[in-house]
Amino acid sequence: MSWGSFVAMGDSFTEGMNDAYPDGTFRGWADLVAARLAIDTGPDFGYANLAIRGKLLDQIIDEQLEPTLAMTPALVSVAGGGNDSLRPRVDPHSLVEKIDAVVGRLRSTGADVIVFRFADVTAHLPGQRIVGPRAAVLNDGATAIGEKYGAYVVDLFGDSAFRHPHMWSPDRLHLSPGGHRRVAAHVLTALGVGVDEEWLLVPPTPEPTPWLMARGADLRWARQHFVPWVGRHLLGHSSGELITAKRPSLAPIE
Repeated sequence: MSWGSFVAMGDSFTEGMNDAYPDGTFRGWADLVAARLAIDTGPDFGYANLAIRGKLLDQIIDEQLEPTLAMTPALVSVAGGGNDSLRPRVDPHSLVEKIDAVVGRLRSTGADVIVFRFADVTAHLPGQRIVGPRAAVLNDGATAIGEKYGAYVVDLFGDSAFRHPHMWSPDRLHLSPGGHRRVAAHVLTALGVGVDEEWLLVPPTPEPTPWLMARGADLRWARQHFVPWVGRHLLGHSSGELITAKRPSLAPIE
């Protein structure tokens, strides 16, 4: 199959953090997928990316769904709920119901839809016992939504390569450039489109870090990434509150 247009909805995962272009803006898996789809479709292919870091699911729906529908795209990716799962109180089943409604509305227009079973990041973050079960509900929900609406389900959780530290950036929450390439390969494979096999390469697993060095790394991570994140949320701020969508409307791939 080929698609004449693609709109990506979501948060930092879809915006492309932390896969930087030379100018400091972010590329990410969605840009990589769009560039590959454009090869088959030609210069008339249109791509929009509405994703903004830090967005909660309700914000994604309120700010991105109607603009997406207005563009009448042939293909849409929907990824959200991860930021909600990190909040102190959240009902993951409610998140699944909201995603279900979004996918149902998009499918009713004839668009093909991509949803995700997210890779497991809980091993690298505090609060595993809280976040892990929430993430499991979201992933099971994605499977059910895919079956219900005939959406493409990209299973990152089932890929053990995402347990490799090379797949993640130093903040332990966002993908590295290698991680984004691997996600792009999974998406294109699910769509039945050929991929660059180098995107699936994973370096050898490093030797276990000695306990004392590992604890030191944890403390540095907490000081550089976790504490500022907590501070922002205590003050009611978001990393994306001053950010606008990098591709707010359908446009050709340069």
